[in-house]
Amino acid sequence: MNQNSKIDDISVKESNFKDKTFSEFLDDFKASMKRAFHGEQTIDEFCSTRGIPDAVLTELMSTNPLALTIPRQFGGFGGTVKQNIAFISAASYESLALSLTLGINNALFIQPFSKYGQDSAKPAVFDRFLNNACMGGLMITEPDFGSDALNMQTSVTHKNGKYHVQGKKHWQGLTGMADFWLLTARNKSESGVLQRDIEMFMCDVKAPNQRVVVDEYFENLGLYQIPYGLNHLDVLLPENQRLIPETSGVKMLQDLLHRSRFQFPAMGLGFIKRMLDEAIAHTKSRLISNKSLFTYDQVQSRLSRMQANFTICSAFCVKSGQVADIENDLSPLGFEANVIKSVTTDMMQESAQFLLQLVGGKGYKLNHIAGRAVVDSRPFQIFEGSNDILFHQIADAVLKMMKTAKESDLYQFLKTLTPRIADRVHDLVNFEFDPQLSQRKLVEFGQLMSRIFSMELVSEMEERGFRKDLIENALILLKQDVSMLLNTLRFDNKTLVVEGYESDSYWFNY
Repeated sequence: MNQNSKIDDISVKESNFKDKTFSEFLDDFKASMKRAFHGEQTIDEFCSTRGIPDAVLTELMSTNPLALTIPRQFGGFGGTVKQNIAFISAASYESLALSLTLGINNALFIQPFSKYGQDSAKPAVFDRFLNNACMGGLMITEPDFGSDALNMQTSVTHKNGKYHVQGKKHWQGLTGMADFWLLTARNKSESGVLQRDIEMFMCDVKAPNQRVVVDEYFENLGLYQIPYGLNHLDVLLPENQRLIPETSGVKMLQDLLHRSRFQFPAMGLGFIKRMLDEAIAHTKSRLISNKSLFTYDQVQSRLSRMQANFTICSAFCVKSGQVADIENDLSPLGFEANVIKSVTTDMMQESAQFLLQLVGGKGYKLNHIAGRAVVDSRPFQIFEGSNDILFHQIADAVLKMMKTAKESDLYQFLKTLTPRIADRVHDLVNFEFDPQLSQRKLVEFGQLMSRIFSMELVSEMEERGFRKDLIENALILLKQDVSMLLNTLRFDNKTLVVEGYESDSYWFNY
């Protein structure tokens, strides 16, 4: 998004959705994207500049897309997580940055504010979303506390009916552009000690004493349409802008983040489908030695892998649509949420790399979808939980489940965790498992279990009627992944970096 874009004056359609179906809502948005990205100026022409041209932003916001997940009692469409997934997937087919913008608004502001915000604060906020094209985001990450978010140093004190929030936050999508933020902080005692639990607040940057100061805009690599930066917080917030947890602030934050991770397949599915469609179209039209590139076996290998990624991501969308609505408490579902987020983002980057490889030199341009896709999809493996950390957490969760079940045989354990596909991988996993693993082996074990659980979700989708040939291809390729990851897990690798390696290591002397 343009860091200097003015969206206050953007006109939007009347905020009345009671007679509109989801299909009509989605079709209106698709039509606006066609006008915005394929009109007089195409997305390939402005993709390498920071932000979105004002005329394009106006067009994209004209159908009131952020009304989708706003509850009906506040004038919104009242869409479910399932509908949000379909909606954001349609956006990601056209623009990954646009889909992430919608995802930030819906999953990181509107949904948690709808669930945990105080009723007295909601009408004015949602009215501005519906009638003034406002946007909202979430601030968690700090310069010295990224993945170690629970040790954040942003503090809050309560005095004279106001909450005083002070600190630094960075890498927030929509920095300097969002009108509303959810802020995370820790209570500071009178002695200056930060308490363990997390507090969350809604901040209205247009209100007195609530301005968020942008200290620096980052020159982010990729996702040029979204501004990121370093934010300085020193705001005074009314009591009704505090979010109310059902139990604890940490549980509230887990529920929020897990729901967001469950919706990553929304961005993944449309993006992967675009990569697949572009790859098929290119390889069918490209001739090598008077032979279509599409007919080469190695090309078919890459295309089938991309198609399997589409199928797997579809299965994730089904799962997320079943469990992730805001009335459900997702704080206990870390294993499932982490699998879905990590595998989805791995598949996004793999699909982008495959497209670039197939297209060749001309794809290595910012104004070509292939080159753009590689840099745009890469940070998805890092933000909202680095995949290495998530795989470690997946492994910890599985080992805890095995310990509770008093089961050390991996196959016997999988008969309970993944009953649909346990027999399919029986020949690979029928062994006694040693739970004493180094950190690197825990990450590898997490990768292994994430692919096995992915097989289970794909198999479950087959029972719902998804086409069998796509299912079978995905299961074959996932089983191949399981085999490779098992070999990696079993391989004894304890290598450590050699310090002072410059000594006796200059090749010219030898």
